[in-house]
Amino acid sequence: MNTYIKTLASDEFMGRKPGTVGEEKTLNYLQTVYEEIGLQPAFGDEYRQKVPMVSVAVSPDKMMKIHTEKQEVDLQYKKDFVAFSRNLKEPLILNNSDLVFAGYGIVAPEYNWNDYAGIDVKGKTVVVLVNDPGFATNDPELFNGRSMTYYGRWTYKYEEAARQGAAGLLIVHDDEGAGYPWSVVHNGAVIPKLYLKPEDGYKNRCLVEGWLTKSAAEDLFQKSGYDLVEFEKKASSPEFTSISLDAHVSFKMESAYREVTSYNIGGMIEGSKFPEEVLIYTAHWDHLGVGEPVKGDSIYNGAVDNGTTLAWMLEIAKAFKRLSEPAERSVMFLATTAEEQGLMGAKYYVQHPAFALDKTVANINNDLMLPYGQYKDVMVTGYGQSELEDLLKPHAEKQDRYIFPDPNPHTGMYYRADHFPFAKAGVPALFARGNTDSREHGKEWALQKEAEWLKNNYHKTTDEYEAWWDLSGTMEDAKLLFQLGYELANSRKFPQWKEGSEFKPTRDKMMKK
Repeated sequence: MNTYIKTLASDEFMGRKPGTVGEEKTLNYLQTVYEEIGLQPAFGDEYRQKVPMVSVAVSPDKMMKIHTEKQEVDLQYKKDFVAFSRNLKEPLILNNSDLVFAGYGIVAPEYNWNDYAGIDVKGKTVVVLVNDPGFATNDPELFNGRSMTYYGRWTYKYEEAARQGAAGLLIVHDDEGAGYPWSVVHNGAVIPKLYLKPEDGYKNRCLVEGWLTKSAAEDLFQKSGYDLVEFEKKASSPEFTSISLDAHVSFKMESAYREVTSYNIGGMIEGSKFPEEVLIYTAHWDHLGVGEPVKGDSIYNGAVDNGTTLAWMLEIAKAFKRLSEPAERSVMFLATTAEEQGLMGAKYYVQHPAFALDKTVANINNDLMLPYGQYKDVMVTGYGQSELEDLLKPHAEKQDRYIFPDPNPHTGMYYRADHFPFAKAGVPALFARGNTDSREHGKEWALQKEAEWLKNNYHKTTDEYEAWWDLSGTMEDAKLLFQLGYELANSRKFPQWKEGSEFKPTRDKMMKK
């Protein structure tokens, strides 16, 4: 396990960014490992699945100028805002564009909620809050309470603004609501972004997508004659009505793009009785590549994110291959590309699957497995979604462990990792690992270590392999998720989504065909 991580996170692999020399080194290495384990190619005669994308680099104005009735507000790039665009066809210009505050930017009929009701935002620039109303109010009856729904994710907010015809969307950032600090937003925005290759140049997307810092938003509202804190309270009520801020924004970006071919890479073991049915393990291979130097280091090595999880998946593959007889169902081990760019590789796979989705038993995914030894808990992100967590419980108990819901559901992690495209397509998906209760040091210590790691290393050049790492917990998780996978791969059962899951109707419809 250590060797896999040390190799993949070495400077030689240049941060494993898709479309770079680092990708080719990564793919060659993983294919060699798949072959050494004895896995068959998952895509016909090929281990690699071509994922056509575009890499988009933008050069924004250094200032975003906002004109109110009485004064101007000049926002500074990187300090106050970041901006980007996936629109490849249109000039990226906001010329005196009306500013509108649209609450959380949500249209959710099942919650009787429409932040865009009664206001036309076509051609305008919309400002919205991060997360969703249940988080802000702590009301368990509002949306999903403190647990973020997909409506709270930034990806949804950009999608909805585009559907409404907005020219731009700016999301107000705060650490708790987003689930990460401004540095993560900044680091993800200043490097070229990867998107799946579009047929229409993403003309249906906003010209400008971006984020505002909380302090910049407060200043903007104050100089427009409003109070952001007051508006945050109002926006959490279904009676809220979006309003014009009586302000206008002028801003432009230059954009350059190039076509990039990246790859998912998958190996498999064919089922002995039901080879057309498959269980899929996933772990993304990519990271952020080479970026701006920080204390002389410009390589984002991605040792924890996601070297640890690649090693976890490879250890499970070895365990399946060591069986005296192959499992009855096929088992695939899929290392996905461009997770850090918005789950692109996983999205592409579910659009172009090697196995029919109605024959895909489940997806077991992991991400960012911390190297702090063994845990008593098995933390389930997205707890309550599917029967997979119930099937996992007896296996956890055999390891003297217990199932524990993610204590930070407000961060929306269930919508931020590669299991989500599978879930969105209807395939039951599990994201589970030890995380919150150290077997040796307890809960407080474990949570402190997680917080320290996220603050000091997440999406930073400091995410490097260290000799002191204790990977015994990662190995224990590999044994645990192998046991669950072995049960599923030798069963006739298709796990189900639970009642109330937003993914259940898609699966039910799929399985009735």
